[in-house]
Amino acid sequence: MAASGCPHIAKHLGDVSTTGDTDFIQKYKTVVSWNVRYAQSVRNPAKRRKVFAPMCGVCDLALSRPFACLHCDFAGCWLEGHALGHLRDAGHNFCADTKTGSIFCAQCQDFIYHPKVDEIYLAAVVMTEEQQTKFQVSKKLREPYQIWVPEAKDILALKNSVPIPCQARRGLLNLGQTCFLNVVLQSFAHNPLLRNYFLSDKHNSKQCKTETCTCCEMDKLFTEIYSEDPNPYGPITFLATTWRASAELSGYAQQDAHEFFISALNQIHSTSRGSTEVSCNCIIHSTFAGQLQSDVKCERCGNITNTIDPMLDISLELKGKGGEVAPGDTLAACLRRFTQFEKLGPKEYTCSKCAKISHEASKRLSIRTLPPVLSFQFKRFEHKTNDKSSARKIDAQVRFPASINMAPYTTLVIKDMEGANANDARYTCPAPEVMYEYDLFAVINHEGQIDTGHYTNYACFQDEWYKFDDDKVTPSTLGACLASAAYMCFYVKRHLDYKPNIKPSYVQAHEAEAVREKELEREREAARIKDVEDALLATV
Repeated sequence: MAASGCPHIAKHLGDVSTTGDTDFIQKYKTVVSWNVRYAQSVRNPAKRRKVFAPMCGVCDLALSRPFACLHCDFAGCWLEGHALGHLRDAGHNFCADTKTGSIFCAQCQDFIYHPKVDEIYLAAVVMTEEQQTKFQVSKKLREPYQIWVPEAKDILALKNSVPIPCQARRGLLNLGQTCFLNVVLQSFAHNPLLRNYFLSDKHNSKQCKTETCTCCEMDKLFTEIYSEDPNPYGPITFLATTWRASAELSGYAQQDAHEFFISALNQIHSTSRGSTEVSCNCIIHSTFAGQLQSDVKCERCGNITNTIDPMLDISLELKGKGGEVAPGDTLAACLRRFTQFEKLGPKEYTCSKCAKISHEASKRLSIRTLPPVLSFQFKRFEHKTNDKSSARKIDAQVRFPASINMAPYTTLVIKDMEGANANDARYTCPAPEVMYEYDLFAVINHEGQIDTGHYTNYACFQDEWYKFDDDKVTPSTLGACLASAAYMCFYVKRHLDYKPNIKPSYVQAHEAEAVREKELEREREAARIKDVEDALLATV
């Protein structure tokens, strides 16, 4: 069979020239959406209107996982063969599994695969999940998820374009203790949001006129990484640009990968389109920026003071309250410590409601806004004094998952748990948990000690894991990545949020300036014509 898997479903799905069977497609979307709403009502029955399960059309049993006919309103069970019996007796061709969205073809006698079915399934699931979120309010509407379909102008623009080969497994040469730079650049190269931005020519280094432009270096990096050349690439100009922009990172001494990561983010931000000091929508802030909320509670009167701060990454302590590293520590345990209340000293806080008398208070951090990409740093390098020679490394193993749900560490869920559900052991997230799920795509490791260490990293490309050790690239596995001694971890949000489709502020300002220029030009032209007419009248 062809790659679509079933020749009988083509007439229902349509192609480029036809829209297909709209009733068939809408029925499939309804089946998929029902399962999302039903799963949410089961997880949180107290807060959601209960979604009733359909009855089997033959045995009249309630079905938690019905197989729905895509030609009529019949739903039946699979194990007893009632769904297949209905297709056979009614002469219908297709039924769908509500849990997985898989479609069964009666003529093929098998579950089928078709890429358009996957697209319809994803669109229906995301749309329903977005409608189920607690924070989906009219004042903060999000752009509905839509699969991109090229228009006539897009097809014309792509007609003469040169396709870029999907290499992305190219090593980077060590230019003299620059492994700290190479691992961060590999994490950038495998970041799906940065990759899509720079490979779509959002910043063209050949047209940029900015000197010492880190965005130009990123454009060159992605051009080289995704080229057909399999030989290792030396990021010489990227290193030189970093030296000119950050004097503290210049020289051939070993540097900290996290320090370079933050420096690179700031440099890319300052040279990218849309860069502003307030509400920046550049590629860095659109990818990494989130918000932390700090709640300081007065132990005397209970007054809580809230402060919101921006964040680009989260640094996690490996030591507990006793100052010792817990054996078998996990990322989840580090995040729980990060979001727990900690005592402040009597001189560290002054309450505004207690006549400004200094006394004890407690402080807690939580994540107010989750970014599309989460970067975690484990504080492995401990500096007891300002003298760097006294620093030591914490070699404790930290277990981290392939996917993580960030709901328990957000301000919304923490506040909700402190309310009516504080004593409810069955508490569930106020929004679909999938909206908080992140998947691992890159890990940076540090081997050895501070002065004699070496950085390597793992990264995922097209569902395959690879280990990058400067110019050496070797196939690896997810298990090997999860067993490594992580220094930094990078997670990407499984389902992205879509903001309203509005023009960026810098585009609006540019268009407004163009309108003003045209008005001034018309005024100047009118004044010139008036001067000419006055001169002609004077001669008469």
